[in-house]
Amino acid sequence: MSRSRASAKKAGSAFERLVADYLARHVDDRIDRRAKTGAKDRGDIGGLRHMGERVVVECKNTARVDLGRWAAEAEIERGNDGAVAGLIIHKRHGKSRPGDQWVTCTLAELVALLNGNRDHTEEMA
Repeated sequence: MSRSRASAKKAGSAFERLVADYLARHVDDRIDRRAKTGAKDRGDIGGLRHMGERVVVECKNTARVDLGRWAAEAEIERGNDGAVAGLIIHKRHGKSRPGDQWVTCTLAELVALLNGNRDHTEEMA
């Protein structure tokens, strides 16, 4: 059974809240859901930092996985935010605990996150 647009938005918002609350509780209490900003979207979760640099989080609660599209979206949002890395946190169906959800990123994003900079991205061109 497919979801209506309204129920999909509600599920997405609830998932974002679940993720934000978990990160705030276990990482930094300033982490929270971000207000939607349209064309200059900067991700779903704000306040996440690593090594002093912002990290963009794109949350997805869908039945169908579309990592390529999600990674492209996270990269645009990372650029809009001037963040060091963009992560995708997506629903692990059948698992309700926030810590059991999936986190996905490209290898380049992982290196940027671990190093705290994007210096290696020049090699990719």
